[in-house]
Amino acid sequence: MCRNIRTLFNFEPPATEIEIRDASLQFVRKLSGFNVPSQANEAAFETAVADVAGVARRLIDSLVTNAAPRNRDVEAERARARSALRFTPRGGGD
Repeated sequence: MCRNIRTLFNFEPPATEIEIRDASLQFVRKLSGFNVPSQANEAAFETAVADVAGVARRLIDSLVTNAAPRNRDVEAERARARSALRFTPRGGGD
């Protein structure tokens, strides 16, 4: 599950609230063990997602770096290339 959480710091354009909420949702799902909480746990689950998203936003906003911002399109293409290498069938001998 957490493999889907992507780095959100130092990108141009900056991470959106939706991206931060999605990462927070994945984190809370991992911690709780619930993909979809029961009605009894729904309020606590949503509160946790909102709290984690708020803390994540504050963290991202407070971090500093001297590195140039990364381009989302370039990083996405690199990820696709790594995936293609990883999942391309290798030619094997008979």
